[in-house]
Amino acid sequence: MLASLSLDLDNKWSYLKTHGDAGWERLPSYFDLVVPRILKLLDEFQFKITFFIVGLDADRPENRTAIKQIADAGHEIGNHSYHHEPWLHRYSTDQIVDEFIRTEDALVRVTGQHPCGFRGPGFSFSADVLRTLQARGYQYDCSTFPTFIGPLARAYYFFRARLSREELEQRQALFGSVADGLRRLKPYRWDLGGDDLLEIPVTTMPIIRSPFHLSYVMFLAKRSEWLALRYFSGSLRLCQLFRVEPSILLHPLDFMGREDDPDLGFFPAMDIPYAKKERVLRRVFQMLARRFTVVNMARHAETYVARRLPIKPLPA
Repeated sequence: MLASLSLDLDNKWSYLKTHGDAGWERLPSYFDLVVPRILKLLDEFQFKITFFIVGLDADRPENRTAIKQIADAGHEIGNHSYHHEPWLHRYSTDQIVDEFIRTEDALVRVTGQHPCGFRGPGFSFSADVLRTLQARGYQYDCSTFPTFIGPLARAYYFFRARLSREELEQRQALFGSVADGLRRLKPYRWDLGGDDLLEIPVTTMPIIRSPFHLSYVMFLAKRSEWLALRYFSGSLRLCQLFRVEPSILLHPLDFMGREDDPDLGFFPAMDIPYAKKERVLRRVFQMLARRFTVVNMARHAETYVARRLPIKPLPA
């Protein structure tokens, strides 16, 4: 069985912005620290994955060397929007098109790759986003997050944030709704009235739909590393049992510890040292390599071209 691995390369400023913290406008970056760590570990396991990159980061001269290193190492480059605003679903069609054009242009300039896949910031997407992806020739979307706990994650995030009423309103769909837990776990196609668009959901645990991407595993590892690894291993076993080819999500903060950036202490699991996170990452990668053939998102999407998949209506 295949498993795809992807990393949303959210930068420091994007976390601060979503959290409502001052100083994000200076666009602080940790790419020089985190990208070499990520590439080193991926190379050790010979994993070629997908990096979803924000267009604004690709346009910043201080980030270009790190981003080019990702492409030069043979990893797929995906579109993660230009401004990384989790309220992308509230954009007009013209704004969405502008986001895509600016991001595509920036990524091509830095990496030479034109993205064929998209993930919305904070799992934000809409019918207009999906139509724009199809019109621009994208191969797949992977913005859905089929879990019931999105509102709990959002409440936790808001509790620790400093947001105005207007900012809270903007972020009201962050991490999705309870209804997202009813979405299909396996890939499907969006009905776009002719040509369809492949959707590859971020995989959650079959049956109970709880997340097991690495940020959640690290959160559990705060309490018990043994429990976190058993949880991840059990999730993979259920995927094998139910014939779900998992699409596993990483974030840069999975590769950073409390000693690396105190400003990000509000984020779950940023109060444990990187040495512990690295140990967990190695064990997780070992489990994936032992049970699955790990590929990037584009390669995973190609395997679904000839398969008959359910057709789903566009979201309201």
